[in-house]
This record gives sequence, structure tokens and C-alpha cells, in this order.
Amino acid sequence: MKNEKLKVALIGGAGAFIAEAHQRAIHANSTAQITCGVLSRSPAKGLEAASAWPYPITPYGSIAELIQAGRDDGRLAVDYAVIVTPNNVHAEQALRFITEGIPVFLEKPVTFDLAEAQTLARLAQDRNVPVGVAHTYVGHWTTKLARHIVTSGKIGEVRRVDATYYQGWLADALETMPDAGGYQQAWWRTNPETAGASCCGGDIGTHALMQLRYVTGLEVKTVKFADVRAIVRGRKLDDNFTTFCELSNGAVAIVAATQVAIGHKNGLRIEVNGSEGTIIWEQEKPEELHLFTRGGQHLVYYRGAVAAKGDPFIGDLPSSLASSGFLPGGHPEGFHDAFSRLYQSFQRHVRAWKDDPASNPVSFDVAACGYPTLHDGVAGMRFIEVALRAHRDGKPVDFGGIVW
Repeated sequence: MKNEKLKVALIGGAGAFIAEAHQRAIHANSTAQITCGVLSRSPAKGLEAASAWPYPITPYGSIAELIQAGRDDGRLAVDYAVIVTPNNVHAEQALRFITEGIPVFLEKPVTFDLAEAQTLARLAQDRNVPVGVAHTYVGHWTTKLARHIVTSGKIGEVRRVDATYYQGWLADALETMPDAGGYQQAWWRTNPETAGASCCGGDIGTHALMQLRYVTGLEVKTVKFADVRAIVRGRKLDDNFTTFCELSNGAVAIVAATQVAIGHKNGLRIEVNGSEGTIIWEQEKPEELHLFTRGGQHLVYYRGAVAAKGDPFIGDLPSSLASSGFLPGGHPEGFHDAFSRLYQSFQRHVRAWKDDPASNPVSFDVAACGYPTLHDGVAGMRFIEVALRAHRDGKPVDFGGIVW
């Protein structure tokens, strides 16, 4: 299907910002298009959202109806599905597609709880069906450069990591204010019946964890201490999530997130302290990566302005980095470009897999895939579970590995 445009089904997203972000990323290189969807659990609302779509798509009242239409008429079959619904229905919806042999791209956190995430991973592995996870910030070119610098030993042995994500949008109890902007998004994220056991940890703490794991190539070994709490009075789930961890190489790490820090918007940040240097990356300044050397140098690497060969500190870039820019330097890339980079990797895998599944088995290695997988989704759910237990019991909890 080399020259055919991939057909994509969107599940959820009526009126939500994230649906537009997915749409832009999917369409970035004009090789895939959303053709149909179940945009809301309310058929009337879903139909209304479909009619307002910027181009014609086919609305369905349920996933079962969508899948049956694909069986009845090959023209309506989809090549993969994107799920952007609340956490409590992710597993049920993803299972329907995976069981039918249809790849899935899932919003994070991947499921309501760890057991559901493990079930999805087992099924995807057994059925050999690709599944991607929307940890968007892995898609930034500078995040990939940071990984190359750290994992190739350019800053020596990793000693300490700060992975933090600070927001301020839930500083007020929006979930109790139906007339406020963001009410619906706040309501389901702070509701245990739809979000699961954690709001802040699941929503953005998992992003901080993903940056740590991806950039360093290390895993959490033990959560030594955790403080997971709701600061806004009356809130049912946490809006502040702080952990102190030991990593698989013995390094120490802070993984922390908050949604009540007034003045902060989308402040994902990672700092890696090595024996020979430090790197710092901030999502709100995604075009630059700061590097500090033991010799006192402060180097700033900008996307689009890094020599492919012969950099005095980095050396030669791997081919995957040298060729992965969308825009020339000085033409800023941002959130949508990072998302697009993930989708392009996922869509390449889906095409190859559809042409020859046996020769393109499902991989759970984010570095090899170019996009986060269910391995990373399970890691996020495991981290939430372990952090909550460490908070509840007041003592360290071993991470125990990423298994299903």
C-alpha cells in the first residue's frame, strides 16, 4: 500500500483541543487522513461534531458499527484508530480494534489502571498489532538529541535527574464550575470514576517519567518517597505529585508534577547531571538544548543548526538525527511538529506491517520504533501504582520491572 493514503478512525475528541492536535499530526505529510469516527458517546453530539469537521468524514454511533461497516464495505475499512477518550474507556475501546487486527494510537495514560494496560500489551503482542502511545514530547528533535548525548556517554555516567512538569490550570476547582472554560476537561480528570487513581500523576506525571526514561535510557528501580495529594480543597484526586526515586544504574531522580502552580502553563523540563556534564531541556523552549561541561563550557544546541559531522563535543550525528528535521533552522518547530514526528514513525510501521506482518513484528522498543509503545504505557501505569503505594505506606517501594 505504498502510495495509498492511510484511512484513520478517530474515537472521541468532540470539542477537545487534543483532537485537533492529533488531526494536524496525522495529516502533516498528506499520507493519512481521518475518514470516520465515533466522536462522542452521545450520537447526536458525535454527528454534530462530524458535521463541523473541516472536511467530510463518516460518523458512527459506536465502534461496533464502525467495524461492521468495514466488514460490509472495504472502502470504509480503516488502517488504524486513534483513541482520545477519558481513561476509563481506553482499554475497552482499544481491545475492540486490536482484536480485529486494527492498529491503535492511544492517548496517555493508556488505561484506567495497570491491569488493563498489561492486558492490552499482552493482546497486542499475541496478535502482533502495532500500538502507539501519545507521549508527544519524545517527538521533539532536541529530545532525541538529548537522548543521543546521554546514552552515548557524552556527559559521563548519569548521577542525578530532575524530570518535572508544572502547570497552573487547576489552581482553582474548575471541575465545580460548569460555566468555566476547561470545566469538562477538569471534571473527568479529577473524577476517580473516569481518570483512575491519579489526576496529576496520570495526566502529566507520566510525561515527566517518559522524558526521564527516554532521554537517559534508564528505568526506575525504587520509589524511595512519594507525596501525592490534592492541594485544592475538596478535590477528589491529586493535583500535586512528587516522587524521589533510585534509577536502574543507582542514580537518584526526582519525578514531580503539579497542576496548581499559578503562572506555569506547560512546563515540562528535564535536567540530567552526569559525571562529565549536564544537559537541560525545557518543553516551552523546544528548539534548544543546553549543555554544561566539566571544563566550564555552556553550549546551546539549536535544532536546525547542529552540524551532521564533526561537532567538537557531540561528534557525528547518527543518520536518524541528521535527517529528521521538518523545517530549516530559524523556522521554529513546536508541539504539532513533535506530534507529527511520532505519527510519521507510527504510520511507516503500520504501512510496513500491513504489507508484511510477519517481517514487521510488533516492537516495544521506543528507540527502535521512533514512537512510544505499550511498554511505555505499562511503565506509566506501574509508576502511578508504585508512587501511590509509597505515599500510602510511607516507605520505599520497588518498581518491580515492566511486565505483563
